Amino acid sequence: MSARIDDLLSRMTWAEKIGQLSIVFRPDPDDAAALVRKGLGSTFWPPSADATNALQRVAVEQTRLGIPLLVGLDVIHGQRTIAPIPLSQAAAFDPELVRALAHLAATEARSGGVTWTFSPMADVSRDPRWGRVSEGFGEDPWLTSLLVAAMVRGYQGDDLSAPDAIAATAKHFVGYGAGEGGRDYNGADLSERALRAVHLPPFEAAVRAGVASVMAAFTSVSGIPMHAHRHLLTEVLKQEWGFDGVIVGDAEGVANLVPHGVAEDLADAVRQAYAAGLDVEMGGSPLSLDAAEIAPGRLDPARVDDAVRRVLATKEALGLFENPYVDPTAEITTPDAASRTLVRAAAARGSVLLHNDGSLPLAAPRRLLLTGPYATSTDHLGAWVQYFGARAGSVADELRDRRPDLDILVEEGVDFLSPTDAGIAAAVRAAREVAVAVVLVGEPSALSGEAASRSDLRLPGRQEELIRAVAATGTPTVVVLVTGRPLVVAGWIDEVAAAVVVWHGGTEAPAAIVDLLLGDAEPSGRLPMSFPRSVGQIPIPYAHENTGRPASTGGTLTAEHHDVGLHGPGNVQDKYSSKYLDLPLGPQFSFGHGSGYARFSHGAPEVSASVFPAEGPDDETVTTVSIEVTNLADRRGDEVVQVYLRDVVASVTQPVRRLVGFARRTLDAGESATVSIALPREVFALWAEGWRVESGAFELHVGSTLATTQAIAVEAR
Repeated sequence: MSARIDDLLSRMTWAEKIGQLSIVFRPDPDDAAALVRKGLGSTFWPPSADATNALQRVAVEQTRLGIPLLVGLDVIHGQRTIAPIPLSQAAAFDPELVRALAHLAATEARSGGVTWTFSPMADVSRDPRWGRVSEGFGEDPWLTSLLVAAMVRGYQGDDLSAPDAIAATAKHFVGYGAGEGGRDYNGADLSERALRAVHLPPFEAAVRAGVASVMAAFTSVSGIPMHAHRHLLTEVLKQEWGFDGVIVGDAEGVANLVPHGVAEDLADAVRQAYAAGLDVEMGGSPLSLDAAEIAPGRLDPARVDDAVRRVLATKEALGLFENPYVDPTAEITTPDAASRTLVRAAAARGSVLLHNDGSLPLAAPRRLLLTGPYATSTDHLGAWVQYFGARAGSVADELRDRRPDLDILVEEGVDFLSPTDAGIAAAVRAAREVAVAVVLVGEPSALSGEAASRSDLRLPGRQEELIRAVAATGTPTVVVLVTGRPLVVAGWIDEVAAAVVVWHGGTEAPAAIVDLLLGDAEPSGRLPMSFPRSVGQIPIPYAHENTGRPASTGGTLTAEHHDVGLHGPGNVQDKYSSKYLDLPLGPQFSFGHGSGYARFSHGAPEVSASVFPAEGPDDETVTTVSIEVTNLADRRGDEVVQVYLRDVVASVTQPVRRLVGFARRTLDAGESATVSIALPREVFALWAEGWRVESGAFELHVGSTLATTQAIAVEAR
C-alpha cells in the first residue's frame, strides 16, 4: 500500500473508517451531502457530471481528510449508447467485441463521473427460467471465463486512472446462477466439485484479469448465505486466489441475512458480513446502527483496517486523489456515429440463425408483411438500462426509411401479453397478399433481468397463435425472435421457413434487424445457452455428465399411446435409459448451434501433437488443432470453428463434451483458410480434490456445431 493510504488510515477515526465501508443508494442531494460530510465513502451516480462534481467537492473540500468518493452505477451493457445484452454479446463468440463494447460503456460513464460499475456478471447460468441469464454469458464455464476477462479489460483498460476506465465488479460470487427452480434470490446446494468445475472458474478468470471488485451473491450456497460465507469470500477469493480488491455486497444483501435466518438482527448481520470478508456494504446499514453495535469491540479492528485499505487503494488506482472531478463540458450524453456503428454491428454479430430454408435474406420482394408486437415496438434495449440510455426506434420505421420502394404492410396482430387474438385475422388476410411475411415476436424487456423468473418459457400472450396462423396461409414466414433468454419454440419452429434470434439488441437493434433481413449483415452468432424443448427438461446443458445408462433413442409417448397407459407405450426400445418418455433426446437447439447465410465446408482436423505430457505449466500449449475451412457461398460470411473435449476415461464422471476452444473467421466467397486453435494444458484438467490432468485418452471434436463435429484423438502421458 502507498504511504498516502498508510497515513490516512493512521489518522482516521473509527466512524470515518466505517463510513468508507458503505455505499448508499441515491439519496436526494442534501441528504447525500450530509452523509458525505459524515464520512460516507461511496455513492451511486447523482446523475450528471455537474452533480457528481458537486458531491465530490463536498467529500474533498468539506471533510476532515478530503477522501474522494467512489461513484457507482449499474453500467451493464451501455451508459448512453446501449449495446446488446450480454447474452447476445456471448452469442457472438468474440472476446474482442465484448472488450470493445465494455470500453465504450466505460468511456461514456467515466465522462459523467462514474468510476465503478457492477458488471460483468460471471454467473454460469443453466436455467433459462432465471431472468438474469440476460445479464450473463450463458451456460458454459470456459466461454464465460473468456468473456468475463474481456469485459474486465474493456472497462478497466491498462490504467484505471485513465479518463476512459472504470472499476469493474465480477458478480455474483458465487452460485447465483444455480438457484433452485430458476427463482431469483433462491438457494443453491452445490458440491465443492460443482463450484470448482462450473461456477468458480469465471470469477478466477476475472481475478486474473485484475478485476477491481467482486460482488457477493444474494443466494446461499449449501446453507450459508454468500454475504456471510467466510470460506468462499476470504479463504478462496482473498487467500487462495490472492484477490486484493474490494468485495462489495449486493443491494441489502447484508440485511437479508436476517430473513435468511442466520442473523438475529441487522447489527448481527453487519458483524457477520464483515467478519466473513465483505468490504463494502450496499445500502448503508452500518450507518443506520447505533455506534455501540459496531464498535471496535464488536468488529475486528484489523478486519476493518483491511477493508478500508482495499477501498482507499481502489480510489488511488482510479486517480481520484489527484483528479476527483470530471470536465462537465466533455460529458458524453448522446451516442455518436462511431458508437452507433459499433453496437449495430454487435447486434447483428450476436444474432443466431436457428434454421433457414433459403427465405433469408429476403430476396427483394415487392410486397411484404411485418406483423407481431416487435414490428412497431421500440422496446429493444433489454434489462438493466438506465432511463437516460439512448432509445431505439422500430423495425417498421427503419425498413420504411431504408427501402421506400417496398410495399410494406404492417399489422400488429397481437401485443406482448394480451389474451386477445382480435388482430390475428387481419394479419392472416395481409399474409395472403404478400410474397413473404415477417413475424417479429418475443419477450418485452420487463420479462427479463432481475426478479423476472418465469415458469413458462413459451412466447407470452397469443404470439404463438399468430405465428401458426400466418404460416398456415402458405406464405413463406420468417420469425424474428427478440428475447432476453432461451425460449421454448417447439410449438411453432417447424412451421416457419426461417427463424433468427436477435435478443434485446440495444439502441441500434432495429437497424441491425433490417440489416439481417436484407442480407446487409450475417446472423453469424452461436447459441451461448441451449434452447429446451420443454420447461420440463430444464436444466438441459450440453455439458451434462455421463450416465451409466445413456439413451440412444428419444421418447415417443404420444396421444396414440394414452389408451395403453404408462406400462406399455410404443417406445419400449431403449426404455431403461436416461431420457423422457415423451420427448426426443437433447434440447431443441444446443449450445453452439447456429449458422449464417454463407455455407462452409470443413476438411479433416489435424493436431500438432497427438501425445503430450500430463504435467507441466497450465498455460503451456500442448497441442494445436488445425482445420481447413472453405466458404462455399457466393457471399462473404463468418464461420465459428468450435473445439469440444471428451475425456474418455477419468477418475470422476465428466461432461459428455465441453468447449475448450473456438475461432471466428471471415471468409470471402470461395475463399479457403486453415483455422488453428491452440489448446493449453489447463483445458484438459479435471477437478478431483484439486485440478490435474490425468494420463489417458481424450477426443477433440471439431466443427461448426456440436452436431457436425469431427473427432480426433490425443493422449496425455
